[in-house]
Amino acid sequence: MALHRVARFADVPENRGLEVRINDTKIVLLRVGDQLRAFQGECPHAGAPLAEGALCHGRLICPWHKAAYRIEDGALCEPPSLDGLQRYPLEMREDEVWVDDQPMVDAHTPPADDERVFVIVGAGAAGTAAAAALREKGFGGRIQLIDREADAGYDRTVLSKFVIAGEMPPEEVPPLRDDAFYSKQRIERIRGEVASLNAQDKTLKLADGQTLGYDAALLATGGIPKPLELPGADLPQVFVLRSKDQAKQILDAAKPGQKAVIIGDSFIALESASALRTYGLDVTVLARHAVPFAAQFGENVGKAIRALHEAHGVVFHTEGEAASIEGTSKVEAVLLDNGQRLPADLVLVGIGVSPATAVFADLPKEKDQSLKVDGGMRLADGLWAVGDIATFPLNGQPQRIEHWRLAQQQARIAATNMLGGDEHYLDVPYFWTWHFGKNYDYLGHAESWDEVEFKGDPDHPPFIGLFGKHGVVVAAVACEEERAMAMLAERMKQPLPVDEAWRLVRDLS
Repeated sequence: MALHRVARFADVPENRGLEVRINDTKIVLLRVGDQLRAFQGECPHAGAPLAEGALCHGRLICPWHKAAYRIEDGALCEPPSLDGLQRYPLEMREDEVWVDDQPMVDAHTPPADDERVFVIVGAGAAGTAAAAALREKGFGGRIQLIDREADAGYDRTVLSKFVIAGEMPPEEVPPLRDDAFYSKQRIERIRGEVASLNAQDKTLKLADGQTLGYDAALLATGGIPKPLELPGADLPQVFVLRSKDQAKQILDAAKPGQKAVIIGDSFIALESASALRTYGLDVTVLARHAVPFAAQFGENVGKAIRALHEAHGVVFHTEGEAASIEGTSKVEAVLLDNGQRLPADLVLVGIGVSPATAVFADLPKEKDQSLKVDGGMRLADGLWAVGDIATFPLNGQPQRIEHWRLAQQQARIAATNMLGGDEHYLDVPYFWTWHFGKNYDYLGHAESWDEVEFKGDPDHPPFIGLFGKHGVVVAAVACEEERAMAMLAERMKQPLPVDEAWRLVRDLS
């Protein structure tokens, strides 16, 4: 044990963390009443500086992706992190703060003293979060994680943001968990596809003929990109983007100076437009809307994002729809229904995803093929569903939301309930989107609003916009206002008057 003097008590603010260093180790000091705590200084998820986060309701919220930790002990409260914070021993000597340079020992893996078998179908963001949460919450039984991909679950969010921009090699896409984790935590990764599920008998059949019985099962199969059903859509240079393999195929085909046509103006579509333009391709977006993201972000921010793309050379085409892809052995052009022809060397399709539920033939489905769950993510006795495949109650209305972090939030709720708990989704949906070096944060799920107000200018970040309905904040959008959005991620869990929200934002300035 080696203690180092790092600060004076008075140096640590009451409303945020203070970053200190012991050699190269970053540590954040937090006030907990009249005491201090010392935790690792960077978020375990993506390395965000936690001293720039927000303290609210006994939680430290990460500035980048809104993971939340209990300030009493560093325990994980909200994803996308899958780990709590490492805590460092701390001593007070008079008013001086002394911190050990070695963290406390983490909790051990639960003992294998439970005969139950839990099966998780899908090993992406939600499935991996559920497996980690089950062990975190003390489950000692068998966990079988069925994965249709060869590699363990990885961070898909970087594919459209950085991988196809040539800024992150596919082999460097960060895994959600390394191999040592699965081994240490006794999580059995099974490579395979589910062929059928019998909810009454609590059995799953895999495509290779194997049958698995379970005491509880979680369905987290995610979404499948909607294909382009047009003549020529089967040409080899027509792509969708959901997996690392698909990202590799795009990079293998893409060459700077080529012409790329993006069909669709979804978040994946426009992030891909930004990435391929960054990679050096000439990019045309065949958009359904003159203003992208207006339904989520409003007209002002949507116009600002379109202007940002156009300033970087992306061309938007909003007249006509794709009728066919021209070419014999390779893509030559996209032909529109109005007769226009857009020359192309490759085409990327971003027109949304469908819930991957086809194999669950015996389960009742919604019109969009999703599975309707209750507020605790329960589908049937011993069966839960989360993420892109789940329609769940949000503010009393059934919703299906395709957000990375929300899928992980739901997975942690389902894990608690698989163990006999009674948790419900009472959180605030959040996602982030990346365009030409600008990160846009969005909180809430507003389908309508009656007021919107901005601090700053969406055309020239930083800015933050609040959307209100009947005087209460229903959504927030921002760029380069991470700490304010971290605070709102926690405060919007209860009705937050617009005036009070603006006071919070101003107090953080």
